[in-house]
Amino acid sequence: MDEAMRKVPVELGPESYTIYIGKDLNESILSVLRAKSYSKKALLVTDSHVGPLYGASVRSVLRQAGLEVSLYEVPAGEHTKNLAEAEKLYTRCIELGLDRKSPIFALGGGVVGDLTGFVAATYMRGVPFVQLPTSLLAMVDSSVGGKVAVNHALGKNLIGSFYQPDAVFMDLSMLDSLPKREIYTGLGEIVKYGMIYDAAFFDFLVQHAEEVLRLACEPTRHMIARSCEIKAAVVSQDEKEAGLRRILNFGHTMGHAIEKETGYIRYNHGEAVAIGMAGAADISVQMGLLQEADAQRIERLIEAMHLPLHAEGCTVDAMYADIFHDKKTIGGKVNWVLLDRIGHAVCRNDVPESVVRRAMQARIQQ
Repeated sequence: MDEAMRKVPVELGPESYTIYIGKDLNESILSVLRAKSYSKKALLVTDSHVGPLYGASVRSVLRQAGLEVSLYEVPAGEHTKNLAEAEKLYTRCIELGLDRKSPIFALGGGVVGDLTGFVAATYMRGVPFVQLPTSLLAMVDSSVGGKVAVNHALGKNLIGSFYQPDAVFMDLSMLDSLPKREIYTGLGEIVKYGMIYDAAFFDFLVQHAEEVLRLACEPTRHMIARSCEIKAAVVSQDEKEAGLRRILNFGHTMGHAIEKETGYIRYNHGEAVAIGMAGAADISVQMGLLQEADAQRIERLIEAMHLPLHAEGCTVDAMYADIFHDKKTIGGKVNWVLLDRIGHAVCRNDVPESVVRRAMQARIQQ
């Protein structure tokens, strides 16, 4: 077992669980699973990119834990995260005879984790769920916090639930197979944690940008663990997003609009959120909350992580209309996550339309 393995507890009372971060986590996986009172039959869900790389080896580990594991592969890509694909998964669960104590494992990125978690949350009103994220983005974002969902034609993640996993295992060796662009998109969420919660972490990323970009071992372990610690701290105080947890949506309001307007094809999640964070920093400056110099520091770090600051293929009118379909919009008022300094977020629902449109215009590639 990796001696430098990090554990991050997510404290949610009876819903509490542990995140395991390191290389060669097989012994930890076996130890945790053998202590559970799971039924024998289990399902391992992956996608057409990850399955050929890690499906067989992970299935072997799960079988060593005494489970009869069936492997189910979905097509890779955001288009898979829908109710039609969920129904296929339900059918497979029923065909296999999975019961209420049968665990379902998600092996892959955020799409696989969200889709599988949604199925686990709703099949037989909820069965055990274990996350095995393979992308940097999934490790620091979607696999932590218990948000599971599928998309609707009119918006992203509109059909979903809060459903906590039993455990999350992050094997850092799986990052070795990630394309550069997938590393950068994960960094989009990682820099967010420094901006909204921890100025010292923001400074760490600035100072270690080169090591971070090449996923040097210790900086990588630290940035993933710190990101998970911050998200766990926020989620443990506000599991169902009644207040504090909203700060995790920094950059996402504009980011989701960019994703929708570009068909979820041109930009991946971390890239869209990066543009959205620059937009939210701009709104923060316009609202008199954030110093212009801090907004410039934010833009420099986004650029240093090889992430975009401007979007192509969008219009202000369409983006502005999109934000009212966002889950964070309540009673027709958009809850914007803004900054009053690096390391501290505030939520405001009184941002004038003119300010939003000006910030959006500045983020559109001319």
